[in-house]
Amino acid sequence: MADSPSNNSWSSDRGAYIEPRASSKEWLQQNVLPTRTKTVTYVKSLFPIFTWIYRYNWTWFVGDLVAGVTVGVVVIPQGMAYAKLAQLSPEFGLYSSFIGCAMYFMFATSKDITIGPVAVMSTLMGHILQDVMPHLPQYADQPWVVAGCLSVVLGCIVTALGLLRLGFIVDFIPLPAIAAFMTGSALNIAMGQIPTLMGNNTAKGYNTRAPTYLVFGNFFKYIKHCDINAAIGLTALFLLYAIRAACKYGARRWPKYEKAFFFATTLRTAFVILLYTLISYLANRNHHDHPRFSILGTVPRGFKHMAVPTVNSNILSEVAGKIPSAIIVLVIEHISISKSFGRVNNYTINPNQELIAIGVTNIFGPFFGAYPATGSFSRTAIKSKAGVRTPLAGLITAAIVVIAIYALPPVFYYISNALLAAVIIHAVGDLITTPKTIRSFWRISPFEFIIFWAGVIVSVFSSIDNGIYTTVAASGALLLFRIAKARGKLVGTVRVYSSHHQQHLASDSKKIQTVAVEAGAGAGAVVSTGTDADRVPNLGGQRRVFMTLDGAAEGANPTVRPEAPPAGIYIYRLNEGYLYPNAVHFTDHMVGEIKAHTRPGVLNPYGSLGNRPWNDPGPRHKSESDIDASLPLLRAIVLDFTGVSNVDITSIQNLVDVRKQLDRYADAEVPWHFAGVKSPWIRRALVAGGFGSSGSSTRTVFSVANIGGSDDRDVRDAGATGDAGDPRWRRSVTKLADADGREPSIESLLVPMLSSSHPFFHFDLDEALEAAELELGLK
Repeated sequence: MADSPSNNSWSSDRGAYIEPRASSKEWLQQNVLPTRTKTVTYVKSLFPIFTWIYRYNWTWFVGDLVAGVTVGVVVIPQGMAYAKLAQLSPEFGLYSSFIGCAMYFMFATSKDITIGPVAVMSTLMGHILQDVMPHLPQYADQPWVVAGCLSVVLGCIVTALGLLRLGFIVDFIPLPAIAAFMTGSALNIAMGQIPTLMGNNTAKGYNTRAPTYLVFGNFFKYIKHCDINAAIGLTALFLLYAIRAACKYGARRWPKYEKAFFFATTLRTAFVILLYTLISYLANRNHHDHPRFSILGTVPRGFKHMAVPTVNSNILSEVAGKIPSAIIVLVIEHISISKSFGRVNNYTINPNQELIAIGVTNIFGPFFGAYPATGSFSRTAIKSKAGVRTPLAGLITAAIVVIAIYALPPVFYYISNALLAAVIIHAVGDLITTPKTIRSFWRISPFEFIIFWAGVIVSVFSSIDNGIYTTVAASGALLLFRIAKARGKLVGTVRVYSSHHQQHLASDSKKIQTVAVEAGAGAGAVVSTGTDADRVPNLGGQRRVFMTLDGAAEGANPTVRPEAPPAGIYIYRLNEGYLYPNAVHFTDHMVGEIKAHTRPGVLNPYGSLGNRPWNDPGPRHKSESDIDASLPLLRAIVLDFTGVSNVDITSIQNLVDVRKQLDRYADAEVPWHFAGVKSPWIRRALVAGGFGSSGSSTRTVFSVANIGGSDDRDVRDAGATGDAGDPRWRRSVTKLADADGREPSIESLLVPMLSSSHPFFHFDLDEALEAAELELGLK
């Protein structure tokens, strides 16, 4: 058994398998305490570069060079534009672009990701600075100090999450929550940039950092203040979309030039910026002090803000409340992008290592003047399509950024602010969830569709961080509700035959109607839907499957009607983990179903009327006529634990209480059988609760396996009846082999699949039901 502890033993006196009790020491050794091998593997995993750098070659270098240069050309204008979203000077976007690209390759498990300034994180950073700077007047002229402090703190927290291997936390944030966050952020960013695009952002009283709906409404209030900047911004935005549309059309029309069109559409931002910068230079070269439209202005050459980050209690006390939302943005944007491109390009990323990469980048970034950075969707997509081969392409991008920092500041001076606003609007437009995707949300899960819109609406009418909290909280509440309200089902049996036996079935038993099953029993199979079971031939392709008594709820063919177990035996399937949030809900439903299909073992178990509970329904004095005598007595319960991966103290105690309740109801000790218990820790918990055996029970039905036979085909039965050491197992197999006309294997050695010490734990439902029937004398 795969889940059994490693020190499984055998009973020497009878040959029966006895599973040793799972111990806490063994659990600690397997899951907590590090071994030398695990420690070495862990340390090596911190630097994935050493697993591939020694195989680096010229073919990889060419691909990395092309991708690195392409991304470098894109990240320079984007970095400066996003820095303005963060309420910082343009050079800080270049610093963040450099450090993100320069450091990521050492810790990367994704070849495609590009770390640097992104629109959403930059906007959130801008809102944070706007909120905290009035309380930190000593840094009024140095907002990058506050941004650097926050970057270091975020980096330390995210690095700790990665080192502690807590990357699975990201999986608790579902796709609709991420989509709502990205859509709401994109709308917030785009609306905030429209005033800059149109030139009325400088109008007195116009707050472009207000909630999105206010910015939208006030735009029309201040529309009369639009100026020549609108001509620059609108035409640049139109040109960006026109080039992209033309390249997409060209790629479809002339597929052999698809690569050329890809590079043309990728470089459209750089082309538009160069074009309009030239126009700006020609228009403003003689108006240096009073330019005709808003331009970027002086950008310092080199790393002018290199310093040890300032981290003190004054800054931390002000930014503490913003840390959770900032961490969520850093983590979910990067991890979701890296996982997505990993699936597209057929490789697997390590979320824990990606957290370390983000964390280290943000810890060391402020030493160079950087502010918080994470993975960029647009630049990652460009890098992937450009043919990147390894994470080393980031180093080439970093080199391009350094050249720009030292060589291009005179050119940056003439870049139009309206042009940068157009670049931002164009970039964030791709973050808005498409109508097709939104429709798919509704088809798949209407509840999550509502959560999506709740996140978008809160982001638009309040703020991005409140939108994040709304979607995460709502998604968590929905998850807990689904866990708490999980409901099991009563299960019946259906006899299924392989489709090539259908003709024999029809000819040998005319009273049995067979129908092709398209769902439920499986394609290419037939099932018996009649009642004359004895007339069905004993076919080699026959098997018994278990499905809920309401088979249509499972998507099965509605003409297939499962047969209930023998009277008094009830099989109940738990479809979720059996834990304290849903334990009572599971058992209340099970008890209700059992009482609805059985009669009590004694008419009045309380004796006198005074001992009867006040909430026991029915007439004042019960009589035999008050009970449906056609209903059977409760005789056995079979729990299907195949879908249960964990239990806890509360759930086991709940089972103990329900067992006592049903014993009183049945006026007898009702045996409980468990099928498909996977973990030794679940078995240990059940045994501690008094399940798994009784004082007089012995295992009567075994699932056995042949571990020594030269011909496994001789083993026809999955179960055999008898004692664990009974040699009749071998004789039973020999007889089956002879009936088939072949020489039996004399080397067969049949062993039980499960421990002989707990006869009420069964390998599957087939064995559990057979054991219950034998115990009750029904077979």
